[in-house]
Amino acid sequence: MRAQFVLSEIGVGLRRNLTMTFAVIISVALSLALFGGALLMREQVSTMKDYWYDKVNVSIYLCTKADAASATGKCGKGAVTAQQKEQLEADLKKMDIVETVYYESADEAFKRYKEQYGDTAIASVITPDQMPESFRVKLKDPEKYKVVATAFAGRDGVQSVQDQRDILQNLFDLMNGMNIAALGVMGLMLVIALMLIVNTVRVSAFSRRRETGIMRLVGASSFYIQMPFIMEAAFAGLLGGAVACVLLLAGRYFLIDHGIALADKMQLVNFIGWDAVLAKLPLVIAIGLLMPAVAAFIALRKYLKV
Repeated sequence: MRAQFVLSEIGVGLRRNLTMTFAVIISVALSLALFGGALLMREQVSTMKDYWYDKVNVSIYLCTKADAASATGKCGKGAVTAQQKEQLEADLKKMDIVETVYYESADEAFKRYKEQYGDTAIASVITPDQMPESFRVKLKDPEKYKVVATAFAGRDGVQSVQDQRDILQNLFDLMNGMNIAALGVMGLMLVIALMLIVNTVRVSAFSRRRETGIMRLVGASSFYIQMPFIMEAAFAGLLGGAVACVLLLAGRYFLIDHGIALADKMQLVNFIGWDAVLAKLPLVIAIGLLMPAVAAFIALRKYLKV
């Protein structure tokens, strides 16, 4: 009978505050969807770093005749010589942190450039002698790039030393910035949700002040009187958490697999799988259930004097 009474009171409370309950569900759903999306974005960045940092190389670009003709920069002493190239390769292979060394000639660099940018206007005027020769160095630990840069930057015949991680880092910084923005919006939505929950509890407690007063007179405990209000908030939060889970699943489905289909359009990106999304859903549901319940419990201590 007690359980039936509590459930009936929950139904009454939800019907009386239907509009505000709907607002709570939507705000909780959006805030938790942003929270789950931020967690997935962080995991995506981590996955991409692990994938790409294992594949990037340190490129040592050598001086060309065009660089030497300009008589500026680091190639003022002339184009790289065969002896300098042999010495550079030998020194690279002696380093313990170097895994492999690959030499790319000007003709190979020109061919690769034409394959990637053959449709651009500048590709029609580029000639093989303008392409720099280079050494592509695979490191055992990509974090030790500065050791190579310090050892070879500024040497005769070396135009520049480039860490390909710098190019990827701009993308990762952008994604991290989006992640921070999502967390900021999530925080705002969470505050709005908490304010709606507190206001809903206040209105519900006021509308049922006579019933709660009678229950108190007949000896009902404070917990028994507060339980319907807490359950109302928890139920609304649970629905919001469920909607957030649907949004996360739909986002993964339409953004990566179908619809926009980023997995097909960006095949070089190692996207997170369904297991990563499913692993976040219990956390989203748990927060959606507990957060409104705790907020309601705290609000009742002020608005429900029992």
